[in-house]
Amino acid sequence: MGNPRTGWQKLFDYHIVKNAVNRYLTGQVGGDQRPVFIDDIASVSPELNDLANHFETIRREFDAIVTDGTELPAYHDVDPGEIEISGSDGTDRKWGVFLLHLLGHEPAANCRRCPETCRLLSRIPGLIQAFFSVLDPGKSVPEHCGPYVGYLRYHLALKVPDDNPPSIRVRDQTYTWREGEGVLFDDSWPHEVINHSRQPRAVLIVDVRRPMTGVPHLVNRFMIDVLARCTYGRKVARRAERFVADPGRPTESPQRRAA
Repeated sequence: MGNPRTGWQKLFDYHIVKNAVNRYLTGQVGGDQRPVFIDDIASVSPELNDLANHFETIRREFDAIVTDGTELPAYHDVDPGEIEISGSDGTDRKWGVFLLHLLGHEPAANCRRCPETCRLLSRIPGLIQAFFSVLDPGKSVPEHCGPYVGYLRYHLALKVPDDNPPSIRVRDQTYTWREGEGVLFDDSWPHEVINHSRQPRAVLIVDVRRPMTGVPHLVNRFMIDVLARCTYGRKVARRAERFVADPGRPTESPQRRAA
């Protein structure tokens, strides 16, 4: 059920507004005909391809984090709204995350560990979120839809198991990660990760604002840069910072998923 809302939150429910905007924007970007995977990544953001061009640099910074024994929080430790997809398999297999950017908020301690990666991220127009995403061996992610149609999601594969490499199914299309390769897709479609490998899988996840024009663009900017930043981004970034300071801190009560 989550924590009781107080103050202005009783008068304003972000999710009601978000759901209404989702319906409006979905119609503006093609409805049921909108693309699943976007083959021409440069048409959305040439800077995303620059991440793949600096794959070795990014992976080197990621490797330094995992090889020194840094404990990564589970996804639902920093965003309790993700408990249904992050902690739902009834095992101790984890979906770990290392947050670098969320709606203008940047956990300072994490960014100090990855200066070159963060420098590359800072060049991306419309950057919404960026984090390292690590699946334990055999950790799958059940089917779900991303919470908001106003962004697109990019993956840069950093570590992909050789044996039975994991794949992601988005709507009716399946993609298998390949190290050093980037892929861009619309995660507002139903999608799931199928993972039967015996090694960890790691990707850099980057969310960028979906290209739009006119009124839809302005509505999307308001939703992301104002509402989501104030109601969602600040809280998640603070949880990530608290985890760095106190890795044993208990997880908060689950919340509904937010954009």
